[in-house]
Amino acid sequence: MRVVVDRALCQTHAQCVFAAPEVFELDDDDRLVYVAEPGDGLIDAVEDAARVCPVQAIFLEEL
Repeated sequence: MRVVVDRALCQTHAQCVFAAPEVFELDDDDRLVYVAEPGDGLIDAVEDAARVCPVQAIFLEEL
């Protein structure tokens, strides 16, 4: 699975950081950084993060 964040939509609400801190975090400038290809053990957390994103900026793609 590949994680894609539409940066034009993302408003840095950081709900994804709370849902999947192993994958998403805010850097020192409060910009979202993330692991584009997290391991299979993180699929549920990433799906939760995509679901809770207030602007639906997180997409999952099959590799």
